[in-house]
Amino acid sequence: MLVVSGLVKRFGGFTAVNDVSFRVDQGEILGLIGPNGSGKSTIFNVLSGTLPPSAGSIRFEDAELSGLAPHTIINRGIGRTFQIPRPFRRLTIFDNVELAGYFGQGRHSRVKATEAAERALAMVGLPTDRQARVDGLGAAGLKKLELAKALATGPKLLLADESLGGLDEAEMEQAADMLRRIRDELGITIIWVEHIMGVLMRVVDRVMVLDHGEKIAEGLPGEVAGNPRVIEVYLGTDAHATQAAAAENRR
Repeated sequence: MLVVSGLVKRFGGFTAVNDVSFRVDQGEILGLIGPNGSGKSTIFNVLSGTLPPSAGSIRFEDAELSGLAPHTIINRGIGRTFQIPRPFRRLTIFDNVELAGYFGQGRHSRVKATEAAERALAMVGLPTDRQARVDGLGAAGLKKLELAKALATGPKLLLADESLGGLDEAEMEQAADMLRRIRDELGITIIWVEHIMGVLMRVVDRVMVLDHGEKIAEGLPGEVAGNPRVIEVYLGTDAHATQAAAAENRR
């Protein structure tokens, strides 16, 4: 479905992503992990068209995406969430999601955008009541709203950017289960960037690890979590979670 070859992103003299190649197959959940500043969000920004690549190729369903505008990439079938939700607070929950629907499968049809919003809100468990306000949502609700907005665009590939940030343990498990349901019930392929490795490792099919803009490991969760270089990168920050996830996936 997605084939990325030799991806490079430079900001002046600084190389944020250096010669990264990977592929994602249809129906897969790929976990993308690495320390802060490793290039995860930069890759998402390039894949979604927010930033142009400095070099490399991005092919989605056998079509080149490099250099296309974000709205064109959305229309091709790639949607994304953001780490920090920034909804339009003067709009209702429903209006926020319906607006997102116009950029995807709704396009210029109010009926289709409305239908897309209703389906997306039902999937994430938010009210379809057109009067419900964004201000009533907590951290978990705002994360659900991010997912609903992305789903309303009708993606074939979802870029989920830190869907667990700011949530408590129970909310994390619910959010992880929701991503699994999105894949299983809607058939949407997912790339998931996350720092909460213990939860991510139980959901994804494969994992890719970045460090200083370069890919240092890729494979099954248990293999990657037990990789000495990966443990070294996380040592002192999340090494315990890395090793625990490795033990869990070897069972």
